[in-house]
Amino acid sequence: MDILNAIVAFVNFVVVPATAYGAQLALGALGATLVYGILRFSNFAQGDTMAFGTMVTIIMTWWLQSIGVSFGPLPTALLAMPVGIAVTAGFLLLTDRFVYRFYRKQRAAPTILVIVSLGVMFVMNGVTRLIIGVEEQNFADGERFVMTAGEFKQWTGLAEGMAIKTTQAITVITAVIVVAWLFWFLQKTRTGKSMRAFSDNEDLALLSGINPQRVVMVTWIIVAGLATIAGVLYGLDKSFKPFTYFQLLLPIFAAAVVGGLGNPLGAIAGGFVVAYSEVVVTYAWKKVVTYLVPADMAPDALIQLLSTDYKLAVSFIILIIVLLFMPTGLFKGKSG
Repeated sequence: MDILNAIVAFVNFVVVPATAYGAQLALGALGATLVYGILRFSNFAQGDTMAFGTMVTIIMTWWLQSIGVSFGPLPTALLAMPVGIAVTAGFLLLTDRFVYRFYRKQRAAPTILVIVSLGVMFVMNGVTRLIIGVEEQNFADGERFVMTAGEFKQWTGLAEGMAIKTTQAITVITAVIVVAWLFWFLQKTRTGKSMRAFSDNEDLALLSGINPQRVVMVTWIIVAGLATIAGVLYGLDKSFKPFTYFQLLLPIFAAAVVGGLGNPLGAIAGGFVVAYSEVVVTYAWKKVVTYLVPADMAPDALIQLLSTDYKLAVSFIILIIVLLFMPTGLFKGKSG
């Protein structure tokens, strides 16, 4: 019975939160990998694009709540998300029109575009903080749990409970739907095929009559959608604070690099590798071990490899290891 309790504790504190976090990172990394694969530069503004989209969604959520609109047991933010995506897409398209297009016409090196994206990142960060402030915002409403620890204990008769938050369930379901749609779009639609052709060989794609401006525009719209959805899901699951999203840039890029930059499938796999690594390394294993060993051998210490304060260090270490030993990532992304 204690083995079952240990398994439940492991699933409750490691598998469930890491799966939700992995889905959020995977969506963020997908946006970063699309920009790298099609526009050929690492977009350092990805974290702040997520923050911007989430900020717009939060403001829209507050307005909907103020006029008495809700989504029943689900968070009202899901109703507000399309507005967040639309405004973020508009912002990214304007940024591309007045900033990135100039450098594309100059055939600027990818390094220049990376530096430009850093500038865009600081501007977006500043705009977000200016509009919504720097404090933490909680905007989750509706039912808090799909299943509470008490209900699980009552149902199974185990000493250890397992809780699944509504936001965690929504995150995983939404991520599956979005990823399925994106792969269908890239594989089956004419625009998706144009984007893949443009990514594989830009000159040949242009000779084939593909409109580069259309490809760029659609790419930014999809990136806005992925970033806003990832940001809102992360904010609902945890909380929204602009600086936290700025810090998310490291795990997002670690996920994209682990999977292989420019490879959408790799971005998804990388998201889960980074999320599980972070949670496993920073989890205090005392409770699980206590169930598995005799009472007189129960540990007093937390049995934690790293404090949660060093969570970002895990992403950094993974990033360094992958760049040293497997620069193209697990799924052989574009190393150039």
